[in-house]
This record gives sequence, structure tokens and C-alpha cells, in this order.
Amino acid sequence: MALSPTFLQDNRDAHRYTHRFGHRNVVQMKWERPVPVVGDTTSAATRRDDPTAWRFDDATRTAFYNVVMARRDVRRFRPDPIDAPVLERVLNAAHAAPSVGHSQPWRFVIVADERTRDRAAMISDRERLRQATLLDDDAARRLLDLQLEGIREAPLGIIVCCDRRTEPSGVLGRATFHDADLWSCACAIENMWLAARAEGLGMGWVTLFPPDELAGLFDLPNGVETLGWLCIGWPDERPPTPGLERAGWSKRQALNTVILRERWTGTGPAQPLSRIRAPNQVAVVRARDDADTFLTAPGSLGLLDRVLNRLGALGISEASRSCLVLAGANHPVANLGVSTYDPLVTHEILEASVANESLGTAAAKAAGIGVIVLDAGVLGDVVPGSLVCRPLEQRGDLVHEDALSQADVDRLLEFGRDIGLRTSDADLVAIGEFGIGNTTVSACLASVLLDLRPSETVGLGAGGDSETIERKLQTVYDACVRARASYGAAIREPRTALTALGGGELAVLTGVIVGVAQRGGAIVLDGFATTVCALCAVRLEPAISMHLVAGQRSRERGHHAVLEELGLEPLLDLQLRSGEGVGAVLATQLIRTGMGARTLAGRVHESLDDH
Repeated sequence: MALSPTFLQDNRDAHRYTHRFGHRNVVQMKWERPVPVVGDTTSAATRRDDPTAWRFDDATRTAFYNVVMARRDVRRFRPDPIDAPVLERVLNAAHAAPSVGHSQPWRFVIVADERTRDRAAMISDRERLRQATLLDDDAARRLLDLQLEGIREAPLGIIVCCDRRTEPSGVLGRATFHDADLWSCACAIENMWLAARAEGLGMGWVTLFPPDELAGLFDLPNGVETLGWLCIGWPDERPPTPGLERAGWSKRQALNTVILRERWTGTGPAQPLSRIRAPNQVAVVRARDDADTFLTAPGSLGLLDRVLNRLGALGISEASRSCLVLAGANHPVANLGVSTYDPLVTHEILEASVANESLGTAAAKAAGIGVIVLDAGVLGDVVPGSLVCRPLEQRGDLVHEDALSQADVDRLLEFGRDIGLRTSDADLVAIGEFGIGNTTVSACLASVLLDLRPSETVGLGAGGDSETIERKLQTVYDACVRARASYGAAIREPRTALTALGGGELAVLTGVIVGVAQRGGAIVLDGFATTVCALCAVRLEPAISMHLVAGQRSRERGHHAVLEELGLEPLLDLQLRSGEGVGAVLATQLIRTGMGARTLAGRVHESLDDH
């Protein structure tokens, strides 16, 4: 479109002014700075006239600071799903984070599958116990008191990954600070955390994972690193302060203690507190947010409270019934001098158990707990009153030949699973075992499943002496060497391990654990052998881990390692050597007492409310 001469002249006149230059009047033109229609539309004059004009209004700023200062880390979640538009907004906020060289190195893996969450939770539980062993006693207790169930409870997990496959020199800003891409991903996590809080979602950041193991869960390629697991969901707690502060772990420092002016002067701020040295702090407050319905301090029963909470989530209450499943078998390895007792004692224990006169069944009878006795390969006549599923094929001594045939292992596992499913009138199932030589069998299984040395798994067993322990160590070493040579890496698969190095009662009890868990019940473990069975069951089905309760820690050397692998803390530590389910029965009694106390406390609370 052509412009008229009149418009052009008027426009020039609007910018014409006269300037006195020496003795002459000089006419000059003043042109306005072009204003861009994209990007920054302000001019220097605009910014000079009102340097604060870029800020948001008062209400928006107040809302922002409310979100920033609000408690965001959540550990307990409701199962309700997150609507897709809400999740997308939260992820968009993360994706809007600043990144070095605008590289946007973050990748988000969204996890809804329960099996994957169960596997991750077991790894995290295990690492929590391992980390606790590195701390002083007080700090270790505080760590174990923390509630870290969000991996299982939250409906979604988000794995934030950093794609570092581009060379640092190829990303602006990383040539000097190589880890700036990781910092960028941390900014994305913070954005996500703030957005989640604004939406009313809770989020917890769990880093109790070996990075390689967490990466392996999701088949991440080399060069892609994880920054941990984010639990996200609608919170089942609304406390006003950070969980670690509330649990007495630490408190927020005053702002003036972390600010320096111009340079680091003197000693500067105090270094971060190390939990390896004993902190002189007040005793930890064991708390769970839902325990305030009882007439007692939240978390007052410590570990038992957490067990009761988990059993409650499974629908197990004071009214639920319990039983002891006790399985026995003979082992040819006993003929190699690894025990101080004659293998025939196994049959005597079977007879006494059926008569409720063995230590385990007598304890169960005294507690009003039902008993099921399984004969999974006891030499001698069948004892009426026991349920029989003996191996049909030849059994080996572990050192020279396999313990069981694959067909027998499969049959014993299925028999045990059927027993577990049939105990449907008992939601709380204690398990125990008996069999001369089975601590040697358990040590072999623990060694190959956890890749441990015999010296880390072999204990005294029942009344062993120094010569016995030497024979036992050598036997376990020889058996593991043979099994690894025969099966290679497959020896870590539970069916293969049970075939090469197991026993009838251990295979049956592994099946029992699977069956009880499949119908939603809980299993109370006894000592070393039953915990090895639990490890086999969890390797078969990771979700079983949430159905397990460690009844006790025995004196067997390998027991602690297996408990740690499963991420379980034992309710009792009485240095028992009896086997036969005694520790599991005592723990079951403790659980039932705790349930009863909670029920009574709840009734008292309701009565007070009525008044």
C-alpha cells in the first residue's frame, strides 16, 4: 500500500527539531527505536522508568511463596489414580526447567506396574538396612524409624534420568562443569515437586538405590543415569513440616547461618552433620500419621507398629486366625559330618510335632495357634496326622550330586503352594522347619543366591563344635563350586538353586509362602532356613515381599545377610537356635498382642470421644 506525501511529511515533521550549531540553525530528525513484536517488547527507557514491572501481582507472588514454603515431601499415599491432565501439567512444569546449554537432558520413566514397584521397594528396603549398619546406633535407629513405604503405596513412580551420552564439550556450559546436566535434571525435579504441591499431590524422592541396579530395572542404556525414584500420588498425610524434621533427624537451619558476604571468611558455616558420629540429639519420635486415632503416642510400638500397619493394609486384624506350618525332611549331606546329631532325630521330631510335643508345636498349642505338619522327605515310616509329599527320585549330598530332581522341586513347590492356598482360614501363617543338616543346606542356598563366601553364611548350627564347623565350611564350599560349575549363572534362579542345593522342606515352604501371599495372607518367618525360603519365593515373585514379616534373627551367620537382602527387620532377637518355628510362633503372639492393644486403645479413644 502506497503512503501519501501528506502522511510522510506529517510524520517527518513530528520528529523534526531545530538544533543551534555554531551560528547556524541545523534541522535534525529524531527516530523512535523499533519495537519488536516477538521476544522482549520493552525498551531501555521502559525498563529504566519501572525496573520492577516484570514481577507478578501480589496475589501470584504470595501463592508462589506459599507453595515454596509448604511441606512437599510425602511418604504415605492413597491409591487413588492421578488424572492424566494433572499429571501432564506436572510433567510440563518439570520440562520447563532451566538446563545448561538448553540441552534438556531429562527423561521421565513413568512406572505404574505393581510388580516393578515391588521389586524396587525391596531394593530400597535392603539398602536402608545396609545404610543403617554404617551409622552410629542412634542414627541407625532413626533411619529405620523413617516411613519409606511410598514406592509401594503411591499409584505412580517417576524415574528421572539424565541422558549424558553427548560429550560435555558438545554442550554449551558443560566443558567446564561436567555435572551441570545433572544439576539441570535436579531443577526439573524441583519444578515437578512445586507443581505437584500446587496441584495437591504429594511427592517423595527416594535415593536408597544402587544406581546401576535401579538403571537395570528399566534397561537404561549406557550413558543414561538415574537420579532416584519419585513417588507421586494423593497424600495420605498432611503434616506441616518435613518428615525428617518431624522424626527428629534434623531441623532447618536459620538463613543467616548459610549466607556469606563477598568471600568465605574464617571457619564459615558449620559443616553438614555427619551421622557416622553420634549426634547429641533428642530421642526420635516414632510416628505414623494414622496412629493418632489411638490413645497412645503415634509409633509408640516402634517396629511392631509398622508391621501392624502393613498387616492392616492386607486386611489382617485381631479377629484373624493364625497357624503354624511346620515342614521337615532328611538330607544326605548330614552323612558328611556337618551335624552333631544322628539323621534319625528328624523322624523323632516329626512324631513329636504331630503329637504337639515338639518345642515349636507345643508353643503354638500354648498360644492357641493351629498347626499343620508336613513330611517333605523324612526317612522312616509315615506318621499319621502329617501331610506327606516326599521326593520321588534320588536325593544327592550336594557335594557330589544334586540335592533333588527338577521334577521333585516342581512337585514340592506346587504341593506347598496348594497348602498355602488351603490355609485360607488363617491370615497370619507362621512357618518353621526341622531336619538334621538343613543349616548346611540353607548356607549353600544363601551362598549361591547372594553370591557370598561360605565363611559369610556358615554358622554352628545345632550344637556344633570347631571340627564340625570346619567340615561344614568345606562341604558348603565344595557344594557351591560343583553347583556353579554345573549350572553357571542359572544357579541364582530359585528353582535351579533348590534342585542343586535345596531340600524337600525348603522347597515345600517356598511354595507355602507363594500360596499364602497369593491369597493375600501374611507369612511370619522363623530362622535362617525359612528366610532362605522367603528369598526363593521373592525371586519367583517380587510382590511377595510385602507379605513377609521377619519373626526373629537367629544366631546363624547367614541369617542377617538374607534378611538384609529382603529388606526385613526382625521383631525379635533372642539368639534362638531351636528352629521348629519357635521364633515365628513367639513373633506371631507378639503381633496378636499388638493388634489387641491397638483395638483396646481405639475403643478407649472412642469412649472418650463419646463423652
